[in-house]
Amino acid sequence: MRERRFCWALPVISRKSTALVKEGYWLLGFMATPKIKRDMGKAASLRPAREVTHWDREADVVVVGLGAAGACAAIEASEAGAEVIALERMSGGGGTSALSTGQLYIGGGTPIQKACGFDDTPEEMFKYLMATCGPGEDEAKIRMYCDQSVGHYHWLVEHGVPFKESYYGDGSYTPTDDCLSYSGSEQSYPYCNIAKPAPRGHTVQQDGIEAGAQLMRSLIAAVGKTTVKVQEDSLVKTLVMDDDTRVTGCVVRYEGEEQLIRARKGIVLCAGGFINNRDMVYHYAPELWRCRYRAASDGDDGRGIRMGMGAGGSAKRMETGCIVLPYTVPKILMNGIFVNKRGMRFINEDLYQTTVGEAALLHQEGHVYLICDNECFERPFAPTEIAAVEESVADLEKSLGMPEGVLQNTIEIYNEHAANGDDPIFHKGKQYLQPLTHPPYAALDYRVENSLYTVFTMGGLHTLPTAQVLDPDGEIIPGLYAAGRTTSGLAAQGYSSGLSLADGTFFGRMAGRHLTDRAVPPA
Repeated sequence: MRERRFCWALPVISRKSTALVKEGYWLLGFMATPKIKRDMGKAASLRPAREVTHWDREADVVVVGLGAAGACAAIEASEAGAEVIALERMSGGGGTSALSTGQLYIGGGTPIQKACGFDDTPEEMFKYLMATCGPGEDEAKIRMYCDQSVGHYHWLVEHGVPFKESYYGDGSYTPTDDCLSYSGSEQSYPYCNIAKPAPRGHTVQQDGIEAGAQLMRSLIAAVGKTTVKVQEDSLVKTLVMDDDTRVTGCVVRYEGEEQLIRARKGIVLCAGGFINNRDMVYHYAPELWRCRYRAASDGDDGRGIRMGMGAGGSAKRMETGCIVLPYTVPKILMNGIFVNKRGMRFINEDLYQTTVGEAALLHQEGHVYLICDNECFERPFAPTEIAAVEESVADLEKSLGMPEGVLQNTIEIYNEHAANGDDPIFHKGKQYLQPLTHPPYAALDYRVENSLYTVFTMGGLHTLPTAQVLDPDGEIIPGLYAAGRTTSGLAAQGYSSGLSLADGTFFGRMAGRHLTDRAVPPA
């Protein structure tokens, strides 16, 4: 094997041969990670309102961050008649939402679902999300979202977000311009026995660009049709609070100078998560820092969460994150079995890749392998190293340093039942059951240090379904709202693709709606 700087070549198993052959190579580049400064995202101390001698700007509502959540909050508030200022730290809106796959988890009987021949109800959607969005699932938010999900779909369409009446199949990423897909574990045990399966992943129809970028182009265009005043290149440093513990404004760095902006009704924090803040991840979710790829923009430094906490806000489920283990492309790899470092199987391989990723990283020390024989092996995407290839399971077990006999026993038991179309231990779907009896045998290396686990944080400020931020005693902090990954929203572990964008867009709207129903305090 020839080593090269920054990449290496890997031999592959031929599905046309009974031996390992070097008939092809593929390259896996090192994944560069952002260099994070220790103080990145650190918010300044809270500014008391009594120290403010003048306001440079003011509006009814100030939205911090112009990703999907911020855009929807700004649109909803403006259309209800509020004067809105949207502050964006970059030179244009979009944030991490623009880098996403552009998929939203929407269900309950949308026009797309009906057009593609799928029946769904808010109740079935609710049962599935309650079963998967834990621990600590927020029943009130899940209930509200499921009951209003179809209405949310129509709101997005009315504001220019395009969806195509077409069904793709399974997957969080659709390489075509098709819309609907199964984007979670709806069809897998045990969830298929809890709620009637239905595809709820709605991917935005691309127009020559990635779906996430298309989503944000549509939402930013919708913002442009309102009276929202967008101020870019504006880094919000901290919040302003009066003696009655009401958030009344914020301190902004704009064009190299400090700017004070008053929010007559309230501020909505939509500033992203904290995966790019080393100190916060070490403190709250150290397992996530072991992963090599972060689904994030530079703005995901925890600034919004820290500002909210500085104003007295409580944060919850800060240890949680979306953990994607990309092993399901091509699907034939799901006919293999996952084992831990002791050679024992630990999960049904047809579960969604985030559920498997969570189990692997959080419960198996991030030390797992996907065992394939020559019949179910194809080159994985994303590219993955081969830890070992042997002509027998016994030799593979030895090469991987597993306890003698454990992997052999695991595969023997699996093969015995798979031959009868059964998996009594983990209940993998019959379509993925195939005895592993055709050598050579390979172990794909899904140890965290060698694989492209993809992560982002899902913990954040504790909010009501109205997006109002709560303090540790469960009391509302007047004038302070938050949405998107700045909050603990619909999902925790058990993530289904599209929940983050769905959560951000929907509860961003709830923030804008609730703010415009509140009385304006005196100046």
